[in-house]
Amino acid sequence: MKKIIICLLAMASVAINAQEKAQLESQIRHSIDEIRDFVSIPNNASDHADINRNLTWLTKKFTERGFNTSVLPTSGESLFFATLPIIDGKPTILFYMHFDGQPVDASKWDQKNPYQVVLKSPEGDTFKNELFEDLNTDLNEEWRLFGRSTSDDKGPIVLLLNAFDLLKKNNATLPFNVKIILDSEEENGSKPLPNAVKEYRELLESDFLVINDGPVHSSGKPTIVYGCRGITTMSLTTYGPIKPQHSGHYGNYAPNPGFQLSELLASMKDKDGKVTIDGYYDGITINEETMAILKNVPDDAANINKNLQIKAPEKVGSFYQEALQYPSLNIRGLSSGWVGEEARTIVPESATAELDLRLVPESDGARLKSLVKKHIEAQGYFVTTKEPTTEERLKHDRVIKITESGVTDAFRTDLNNTYGDFILNTLQKQFQEDVVQIRIMGGTVPIAPFINELKIPAFIVPMVNPDNNQHSPNENLKISQIGYGIRTFYSLLSTPLE
Repeated sequence: MKKIIICLLAMASVAINAQEKAQLESQIRHSIDEIRDFVSIPNNASDHADINRNLTWLTKKFTERGFNTSVLPTSGESLFFATLPIIDGKPTILFYMHFDGQPVDASKWDQKNPYQVVLKSPEGDTFKNELFEDLNTDLNEEWRLFGRSTSDDKGPIVLLLNAFDLLKKNNATLPFNVKIILDSEEENGSKPLPNAVKEYRELLESDFLVINDGPVHSSGKPTIVYGCRGITTMSLTTYGPIKPQHSGHYGNYAPNPGFQLSELLASMKDKDGKVTIDGYYDGITINEETMAILKNVPDDAANINKNLQIKAPEKVGSFYQEALQYPSLNIRGLSSGWVGEEARTIVPESATAELDLRLVPESDGARLKSLVKKHIEAQGYFVTTKEPTTEERLKHDRVIKITESGVTDAFRTDLNNTYGDFILNTLQKQFQEDVVQIRIMGGTVPIAPFINELKIPAFIVPMVNPDNNQHSPNENLKISQIGYGIRTFYSLLSTPLE
């Protein structure tokens, strides 16, 4: 076995001696055991008992590190809160992560139980199993931990805990008051969060928020993200005959809801992928300074296209980062009749399209949904929010049912913010390389309630490898990122704010 000992030996704020090097390596090894233990507790946000077992684990682990902990009831599942004793005069940093995870379909995983972490090493384009005992002598940075929530988001929580262990071993002084809020329903949309932040506002008061979710940039470089897109959803259902009809008898006669829906969806975008609905992109401008920042992100368009196996992208933006500055209109699912081996020669009774709209700070989710509905009405549709009645079906040529979800707002912090500069400079000094600055990322983290209620800036400092398969089978965390995460938390918590 090729031995690659992780190099974590250059900390900016302290001189590293042999003992401290050993402490670092020991902390990584301890983190792996703690991740295995934490991941072994299922964490489906829809399972109340699962969430309670995770809350018990968190309470024990944070209490062991000297934190005061609280389980905060909400209208849904409880939040977890921890804080070190507050010292007047120190700025306060609030960390946000989540401990719930996406549901698991074990049949799609390359291991028997996704909640039992498996250690693997790369072998060509695949991975082979390794023994955890081998890590006692060799911490191979290319090896990975496979299991649900290893990267999203239990791994980063454990890395924060182990950074505090290392701070204690080195007798480091914390220049900050530290608060931590851990979400239990992030994967379910964090519906209780806005009201919970209002209810616990005094408890959560802080100077700035750091979110540790998602992967670092695909280049593998240290990354800071200044915002994320919001999201809302819509469901559109068109109607044909009241029941599926024989396509020989009623084809060319009974209106086909699949064709109606296809025509309607096609009217919403042009051939370049740009939304054609009036006003959809209103309010968005990108000046030269912002464009320079976007172009400075080291994306590899050719590699992105290769990974996606597409010849060319849509042209909402002229390159990837520019495209993320606009709200999207995405068809996330289509359904009508039967397909594959179950296909039948029928005219379907209905067709449904599920849409998601990713939002940017300039766009209001309720407004965009209103624009979509106005566009649909302009195409000659009678719009209802429930199953159409017989009278409605007989009265109108085209009937559509529209249902919609709530809105999770986008956020974006100014790139010249003082706390952002602190994070940027700390990462640069710690890792001795340029930090990737991303103005807004494509995904959604439910952070807007903190910004709106607490009036504080927020920054995403991701920890995990870009190819971690979060939300998917074979989710994983690379051992090199465990070291990266501990170093990142350590440097942020031990560096004074200038």
